[in-house]
Amino acid sequence: MMSKICVILGDQLSLNMASLARINKQDDIVLMAEVYSEATYVKHHKKKIAFVFSAMRHFKIELENAGYTVAFTKYDDKDNKQSILEQLHHTIKTMHPAVSEAVIAHPGEYRLWEEVNSWQDKLNIQVTITEDNRFIANKSAFASWAEGRKQLRMEYFYREMRKKTMVLMEDNKPVGDKWNFDSDNRKKLPKNHKTLPPDMFTPDDITKEVLSLVNQTFTEHFGKLEDFHYAVTTEQAKQVLASFISERLPLFGDYQDAMAQDEPWLYHSHIGLYLNTGLLDPLDVIKQAEHAYYSGKAPLNCVEGFIRQILGWREYVRGFYWYLMPDYVTENYFNATRKLPEFFWTADTKMNCLQQCISETRDNAYAHHIQRLMVLGNFSLLTGLDPKWVNEWYLIVYADAYEWVELPNVSGMVLYADGGKLASKPYAASGAYINKMSNYCQHCDYKVKEKTGEHACPFNYLYWHFLIRHKETLSKNPRMAMIYRTLSKMNSDQVETMRRDADVFLLKLENNEKV
Repeated sequence: MMSKICVILGDQLSLNMASLARINKQDDIVLMAEVYSEATYVKHHKKKIAFVFSAMRHFKIELENAGYTVAFTKYDDKDNKQSILEQLHHTIKTMHPAVSEAVIAHPGEYRLWEEVNSWQDKLNIQVTITEDNRFIANKSAFASWAEGRKQLRMEYFYREMRKKTMVLMEDNKPVGDKWNFDSDNRKKLPKNHKTLPPDMFTPDDITKEVLSLVNQTFTEHFGKLEDFHYAVTTEQAKQVLASFISERLPLFGDYQDAMAQDEPWLYHSHIGLYLNTGLLDPLDVIKQAEHAYYSGKAPLNCVEGFIRQILGWREYVRGFYWYLMPDYVTENYFNATRKLPEFFWTADTKMNCLQQCISETRDNAYAHHIQRLMVLGNFSLLTGLDPKWVNEWYLIVYADAYEWVELPNVSGMVLYADGGKLASKPYAASGAYINKMSNYCQHCDYKVKEKTGEHACPFNYLYWHFLIRHKETLSKNPRMAMIYRTLSKMNSDQVETMRRDADVFLLKLENNEKV
């Protein structure tokens, strides 16, 4: 009797995967494998590898408890062929020669999708690629929305998704008569404000085994492995979500853009890695947040802001990625060529905001969106770092990073490398923004109020240097007109001093001097 084999990737850990619905529990099998090719196509953060491997091993048990037969290959098994295709070929040849069809959900990354499209010819069996139903909108829905539009703005896609799902909608109108409450969500944390820590799980025997493996095998990879506390099962991930909704969602909106010294977690949900590996379902997450509003447990600005991150940004960047790939990966609007500074790996910098964000990233494989965009990203934009290296860094260091979500956010939102396909203007800012949204500047060697000179915050003169450098292109952007009018009124000596200070700083950066 001919049978099927369903391949489950490390970011498809849900019993609701469309690929699983295509197989028969009695006759067919599920294949899962921890392989070198996926763990090392970039040198992923140690905590990310540990999280994915542990979550895969726990999901194997969940599959078996649900009645599936699972062929699972651990990273250090002697018969591990270290690539998904070769492991699939080996499993069929040696264990299940009666397999006539391989089923897999659409991979999240273009490189893997290209590989899977070659499987049928290489394996000489039918290969069926199902929809990736970890998302609310499929690729064709986004393409239909995008086709013919001059601008692919997230806000308008988000409104369509609200209408489609009827989330926070009443009588076909947005609850509160506004689609977006972002203007209410930009508060700085009060002094001496303390937030509740996130849920932390003690590693069980499965996770301990994985931690030992990662510690021995991936020694050259970035990041610290100590204090591993992430959820590794659907049940644990749901606990993280429940705690967020009851404890932090009521203030999430107010403080979602805030940053604080030695406070990596704040009011954020910390569920991106669970959504992106299938441990949480996006629509279920959204419905729980919506219920918190209707039951009076969280205000509208907080709930809408959180839902927009999932129903808006997450769905949008995934559709955007597939709509513009593969050419999108080479976008470099500003022709930026500077290499990544060494301190992006060591956190050895006098700029306290960068030191905080990089060290927290190293320790946790996590930083929240404003740290990624307005500190790390802003610096990368202003200093002209090459998008190739910045994209690779973001893909390496964060546990929730997969190319479909990382690339549009970095090339489009952070670096404006696509020339405005995603964002309407570059997200460039001086030190004043960081000072407004954090207390980082109070602990810094540099002085945020000083615009030029040895002690001035580098963000201040780098900001104007960036605007001067790209005046020919950016001055034509309507959203940049006001700032260029300000530049035109500046004293020429002041402008020249800022240019000189920026040039000196950039030379130090290129020479890997401490800045």
